Amino acid sequence: MKVIKNIRLKNYDYSCDGHYFVTIASNNRERFSEFELGLIKNQINDFSWIRGIELDFHILMNDHLHMILVLAGCELKLGEVVRRFKARTSRMAGKKLWQPNYYEHVIRDEKALMKIREYIQNNPIMD
Repeated sequence: MKVIKNIRLKNYDYSCDGHYFVTIASNNRERFSEFELGLIKNQINDFSWIRGIELDFHILMNDHLHMILVLAGCELKLGEVVRRFKARTSRMAGKKLWQPNYYEHVIRDEKALMKIREYIQNNPIMD
């Protein structure tokens, strides 16, 4: 059985209001089809189905997604938000779209937020 390493901060409350940088890779780093890209874009642009979540900034690449999520009075922890997003998009696509885990970074100040937005914006150039 494959064990997934826990990469989250110990003793951090991931339900706290704030900005979170999230990267989710496609299952087996497979490239998304045009249909899947369209489906994912629609879901990224409408997080209204989860109360207390806003999308600050994002870029969808051929095999991964970078986004900055803002939790503001959300009753869910970040991990549950990501889990629901991954499950919803996979269910709509009719197949497993995402790798089991995801990368996250707690954005603690405006300087870090600006740096991460710049990274996301420039990611297609680096890809």
